[in-house]
Amino acid sequence: MVGPGPGPLENANPLIYRRSGERPVTAREEDDELPDAIDDREIFDLIRSINDPEHPLTLEELNVVEQVRVKVNDAESTVSVEFTPTIPHCSMATLIGLSIKVKLIRSLPERFKLDVHITPGTHASEHAVNKQLADKERVAAALENSHLLEVVNQCLSARS
Repeated sequence: MVGPGPGPLENANPLIYRRSGERPVTAREEDDELPDAIDDREIFDLIRSINDPEHPLTLEELNVVEQVRVKVNDAESTVSVEFTPTIPHCSMATLIGLSIKVKLIRSLPERFKLDVHITPGTHASEHAVNKQLADKERVAAALENSHLLEVVNQCLSARS
């Protein structure tokens, strides 16, 4: 897992997609007395504003993440997120997946089992990247790398 380095952008002119609107909050969701299950849209709302490591755009604006590719089973405590790199040879795919995973680890209760993976057929190294993202020890080791953690935190920080 390596961070972005100097050099030309791999995808200098990416397509930019329209952001979806904010989800309306229901009275039931505002009632603190009622249990509030975590759903697909809530997870999408957590990850949609993650910054792309190469562009001043979010993963939603680049269509890397879409709500239809987020699956949650609150009862079984599972979250699955498929993400689609903008190009088939994107060297940032592991970093993007790691950023999504870190955002979810930091945001969700520990009971959730997370599966973050590349949309099948959209990346030349999808198997290798998925294997890295599924390996808890490799993810933990990556996050011990201060440079890599700094890059992930930049992806997760709010843009001004």
